[in-house]
Amino acid sequence: MALRADILALLRSMGEGYVSGEEIASRLGISRTAVWKHIQELREAGYEIESRSRNGYRLMGSPDRLLPAEIERHLQTEILGRHIVYSESTQSTNEDAKKLAAAGAADGTVVVTEFQGDGHGRLARGWFSPYGKGALFSVILRPQFALPQEAPKFTLLAAVAVVKAMKSCGVEAGIKWPNDVLIDGKKSTGILTEMSAAMECINYIVIGIGVNVNTDAADFPEEVRKKATSMKLAAGHSIDRARFVGELLNILERLLHQAQREGFAPILDAWRRDSITLGQDVRVIGMNEAVDATFEGRAVDIDAYGALLVDTPQGQRRVLAGDVSIRPQEKA
Repeated sequence: MALRADILALLRSMGEGYVSGEEIASRLGISRTAVWKHIQELREAGYEIESRSRNGYRLMGSPDRLLPAEIERHLQTEILGRHIVYSESTQSTNEDAKKLAAAGAADGTVVVTEFQGDGHGRLARGWFSPYGKGALFSVILRPQFALPQEAPKFTLLAAVAVVKAMKSCGVEAGIKWPNDVLIDGKKSTGILTEMSAAMECINYIVIGIGVNVNTDAADFPEEVRKKATSMKLAAGHSIDRARFVGELLNILERLLHQAQREGFAPILDAWRRDSITLGQDVRVIGMNEAVDATFEGRAVDIDAYGALLVDTPQGQRRVLAGDVSIRPQEKA
């Protein structure tokens, strides 16, 4: 994999020019036969590489796939994405990531796929994304600076990172508490955070992110078409998925460094700025017997742990992520 990435980097450095197999072999310290073999593997992966006798090789085009080499070229990170596990399809990147984390996978490992057979988000809700059109990945984190009770804050941090990455692509978005990223009032993103922890120590956190990037309106099942959208539909053109994932990882790492240096307060402030829930009348629907079935009020803030604070006629109530679903309050 490393040699193929080096060959790709060399081909890209030539722009529209050619580089000979002999020069590639000399620079990388391999045989010309090995160069030819790696070129063939790159072609099989979808790279369009022209070869011309006496001139050598020229890169003509790259596949629209979330291949490690395509994401890595956009990374400016120290840790996140420096090890990427790619598959064309899987049942769940979060499940794959948890297995890797339990086996000792490094901090910042990213599991990415083109299609999930069993993608799901908060409260076990399903997540739909057609093959090759979304950004579906999970990040393994081993944060030494946070306690287990702070895990929900990483979900809010991820939502802030998604909004910032979308804005870098010219797409405006906002966060519906706690972590649904909406574009034009429609859902575009699912985020699921899972944790393994001891009493006072986080073993690992897995943040799963699914973004509708280039999904077309006709791709959505009819029952969700009015509720879901994609970056492409908002922007009016296709988005470079690998660039988007790379930029999202860059932003995510910067926010993690900020949380480590300054605590989560600046992250929560950023969440508040991007929120489309605060200041709105809401209906809170309980998801288990520990929560009143339904109550209404005005969402006024989040607390230091990311819980939603709702003013009701009976007083302020604190709503925890995982317990409830938020709906706009119906007007009379």
